[in-house]
Amino acid sequence: MAQPLLSAPVPHSVGLNRPARTLPPLACDSHMHIFDPRFAPSPHWRRQPPDAPVAAYRQLQQRLGTRRAVVVTPSTYGTGNACTLDALDQLGDDARGVAVVAQDVQDAELDRLHARRVRGLRVNFVSPQSWGETTPQMLATLARKAARLPGWHIQVFMHPEQIVALESVLAALPVPLVVDHLGRIDPAQGQRAEAHGALRRLLDGGNAWVKLSGAYMRSTAPAYADTLPLAQALVRAAPERLVWGSDWPHTTEAPGTVNDAGLVDLLRAWAGSDAAMDRILVDNPARLYGF
Repeated sequence: MAQPLLSAPVPHSVGLNRPARTLPPLACDSHMHIFDPRFAPSPHWRRQPPDAPVAAYRQLQQRLGTRRAVVVTPSTYGTGNACTLDALDQLGDDARGVAVVAQDVQDAELDRLHARRVRGLRVNFVSPQSWGETTPQMLATLARKAARLPGWHIQVFMHPEQIVALESVLAALPVPLVVDHLGRIDPAQGQRAEAHGALRRLLDGGNAWVKLSGAYMRSTAPAYADTLPLAQALVRAAPERLVWGSDWPHTTEAPGTVNDAGLVDLLRAWAGSDAAMDRILVDNPARLYGF
């Protein structure tokens, strides 16, 4: 039975439809960002950030039927996590955070973040960073510092060729590894891509996770249908170590182009069954983020 249409669109989300399937009660959006004009962008950031506060994100939750959320500090704020922490305060116990810090971060700061329900550090090799170039040494240093804290992980945003080049470094991290956005693998290459092989080996090693998110980053097909073989292969390989994220408010894409209900429907096609979809939306994030 089709769910009723929205009466008005959600900010940064096209369309009035809801997902074709009603989601389970504890469904988690494991990758989204909050941008609030009360918090100034980092001086290194040149683009105008969107107006995407918690109140707007709650509208997206109502549209999709998600309850839990993982707030990821965007590159916009550099190593400033105040906006993310404020969002965690507003969203309450149903939210966890992933922070961005410099490699010289002190234990006291990480302890403060942990107390505010942050459970991981994002290390970005793709977008401009406030410290300049991200290096493998920085990744290893932050992973070592994160390993002291219970339930923490390292999340990486990398180009496919970087996953290949740093596979041995990634495999040796002392904390769980979470790879953003399908590894940014070109859907046209799919399972033939060298990065897919590296990602599969990391998954087979038992310490890696993949975020089924950002389908639009490399897709060229309507409704991102060209991502199906790649994502379905990941579901077959490690259904217990995949999580899904909307990537709202979709800052890499042109405004007015992303339908979040369509992204949930795409996940259903990726997962192949309601049971697998529920595992990706509920069980896996509960284990990874400590809900």
